[in-house]
Amino acid sequence: MNIHEYQGKQLLKRYGVAVPHGYVAFTEDQAVEAAEKIQTDIKVVKAQIHAGGRGKAGGVKIARSNEEVRAYADELLGKVLVTHQTGPAGKEVKRLLIEEGSDIDKEYYLGIVLDRSSSRVTVIASSEGGMEIEQVAEETPDKIYRESVDPLVGLAPFQARRIAFSIGIPKKLVNKAVKFMLGLYQVFVEKDCSIAEINPLVVTKSGDVLALDAKLNFDDNGLYRNKDILDFRDLDEEDEKEIEASKYGLNYIALEGNIGCMVNGAGLAMATMDIIKSFHGEPANFLDVGGGASKEKVEAAFRLIMSDQHVKGILVNIFGGIMKCDVIAEGIVAATEKIGLTVPLVVRLEGTNVDLGKEILRRSGLNITPAQTMADAAEKIVSLVDQAAGGVAK
Repeated sequence: MNIHEYQGKQLLKRYGVAVPHGYVAFTEDQAVEAAEKIQTDIKVVKAQIHAGGRGKAGGVKIARSNEEVRAYADELLGKVLVTHQTGPAGKEVKRLLIEEGSDIDKEYYLGIVLDRSSSRVTVIASSEGGMEIEQVAEETPDKIYRESVDPLVGLAPFQARRIAFSIGIPKKLVNKAVKFMLGLYQVFVEKDCSIAEINPLVVTKSGDVLALDAKLNFDDNGLYRNKDILDFRDLDEEDEKEIEASKYGLNYIALEGNIGCMVNGAGLAMATMDIIKSFHGEPANFLDVGGGASKEKVEAAFRLIMSDQHVKGILVNIFGGIMKCDVIAEGIVAATEKIGLTVPLVVRLEGTNVDLGKEILRRSGLNITPAQTMADAAEKIVSLVDQAAGGVAK
């Protein structure tokens, strides 16, 4: 789950991590009221969307008066902001962060992630703040410092000091930087973060160490024990179909193609999308129904796929283990009968009760095309969509 920058800063503040003083605003009047509470001459007006690259896209403005705050709020609220992370459709700005200006002396990068190769939480830091860390890694890899954390001990103060010295934090500010890092690590662990990124982390001319920006993402599997994080959820930032999927425990991500996919297992779902593309088709979604889906869950998955008006064909690829192929087949038949399916449907079943599942599909009398292998299934659905469109499936 993603949250907004201002929400991330509210959370960081609870853990003693220093952040600039600021307020959220949903209207121009609220933006001005927020600016009036801020004592600095410079105020920053920041668009709040779940995407990076807001500054480059014109979503961060420097205001030198409350009148400018109002003007920038008027400009940004309701604007569709297009960044490298939003895709061409962009995201509409519905809220702003009005924040005090900071007299920046130097910018740094600080991030905490799980390194899957070592199965340990790892702190990544760099003296090159304000830049995308991927760009830094490509152009100046020697300026990236990594510190692996022992899960039994946690981030130790000596490690935080080593990080601070390695990226060039001024000696007189190292203790503040250590406090900052230990607080950020505590947030990461206690709130089940998947990433905690501060870019930039700044030191100011007055000697403060601040999170000028904050990106916190959370593992959905840990939200049951972090109910306060659920309060930060902004449904306006999520795809309606993904919201609906979450109600049924479906893992769904909308894509831009026209071949709907229903698969059990994340790895098989990824492989299914890859093989569709290898036959020059374009998947419309990632949809993992999980290992123990019921008939009702399969019906919900079908409704979800068909709610996407761009879908011109559906590929079902199921390997029955815990999930039985006959249950899947019953769900498919029930869903197609209820929805009145009008697009091509290709089904590939393998595993537990596969013969029974195939028999259920055969006896249904519905226009379902069976497939034996993944390649066979992908080739058939791409061909059927292509024929229906009178051109190439896109």
